[in-house]
Amino acid sequence: MKFAYFSLTLLLVAMPFADASDQSTAWRRLNIDNTLLMQLESGDVVIELAPQFAPKHVRNIKALVSDGYFDGSAIIRSQDNYVVQWGDPNFDNSKARSQGNAAKEIDVEFFANPREVDFQRLESRDAYADEVGFVDGFPAASDGKQAWLAHCYGMVGVSRDVASNSGNGSGLYVVTGHAPRHLDKNVTLVGRVVKGMELLSSLSRGTGELGFFETKSEHIEIENIDLLKDSDLADTVSSLQIMRTQSDEFKQHVLKRTTRTEAWFLEPTGRIELCNVGVPSRSTKIKN
Repeated sequence: MKFAYFSLTLLLVAMPFADASDQSTAWRRLNIDNTLLMQLESGDVVIELAPQFAPKHVRNIKALVSDGYFDGSAIIRSQDNYVVQWGDPNFDNSKARSQGNAAKEIDVEFFANPREVDFQRLESRDAYADEVGFVDGFPAASDGKQAWLAHCYGMVGVSRDVASNSGNGSGLYVVTGHAPRHLDKNVTLVGRVVKGMELLSSLSRGTGELGFFETKSEHIEIENIDLLKDSDLADTVSSLQIMRTQSDEFKQHVLKRTTRTEAWFLEPTGRIELCNVGVPSRSTKIKN
């Protein structure tokens, strides 16, 4: 059971209104209905959810969040070059938290129609898929008929056991190491961290099997997780904007990352891998 229990972490920020667009077509604000704010003692983590690919899981995570399921829960795993995981430390025993009216089991959700989700193809050779690219800032792959999210750094997924319907979003993980793309189409991805990733990737590694913390004293408490629209801190993160991966500006960003003409590079590769692109973000907060 422990093997399947992964950790979710996505950092995203939304503006305090329904329209998440910016006046510039190159940038967007986060949708506060699909953004989570995780509060740790060390700081805040912002996570953007991806209902385009996993609507049932996202809906269930929102239900768990609304019921306060994650409040006072913990980060229970930090595996070197792999993932950080959180949820209920007692998920596998009689002291497990109530999940209220949330669904207890949900079948995996991987695929979306690449045309319906506006899959933006990246010129890149890939070992795991015929095509790779982006959907609304999320790294994705495709075979031309179906698109699915890719396990790049910062992506958040749902833990599950062997059965395909054994996950429901009560256990989440975030990728903190080299992209484990072998997990694509095996674990449901539900979002990505857009702010605060350093709070998760820098955690001490667990010494137990698969990086699980062996004692309760090692757990890192999660003060609470809220939807951004319900958080008292919404205004403090509303200055964050994400570059649109459909924009010409993003195409130029990819080109610069591919060619790397800066003087330091002795031999630019002229190629790029999906998980090395990175989606730019910026703060519009005015500095005094």
